Amino acid sequence: MSKTTLNVNGKPHQVDVDADTPLLWALRDALGLVGTKYGCGAGQCGTCTVHIDGAPTRSCLLPVSSIGKAKITTIEGVHKAHRHPVQLAWQELDVPQCGYCQSGQIMTACALLKQHPKPTDAQIDAAMAGNLCRCATYVRIRAGIHRAAEIAASGKGKA
Repeated sequence: MSKTTLNVNGKPHQVDVDADTPLLWALRDALGLVGTKYGCGAGQCGTCTVHIDGAPTRSCLLPVSSIGKAKITTIEGVHKAHRHPVQLAWQELDVPQCGYCQSGQIMTACALLKQHPKPTDAQIDAAMAGNLCRCATYVRIRAGIHRAAEIAASGKGKA
């Protein structure tokens, strides 16, 4: 075990974990940030998605030793003073069914909207392709992303 400093949700946090510990487990076990979920453990489902310097990244395979000074944002850090347009849209349209995969879906959708403020269906499908939903709420997820883009364009919520 060694102490590593991680920049999580805008604050430095020291974690005492092995260098090869996946970021997912440092977040959940060492920092108590349990919004990021374990899905497949192979980086294939997207449930564990966080942002590393703004890019959606699977945290289940990423060792803490490879992160350095990168800025990590978890689902807990998505909104500061105001809810993010994606969160507002998800609630308004009742996007989740069971909700287990939704933190990963939301993290990927937030990154997509930052890159493409008014995405097409094709852009949404491409960005979200690696995020699996066992409840198959894909149509509601796409509608939620379009609604989040409208909310952001109206100035409601803070991206």
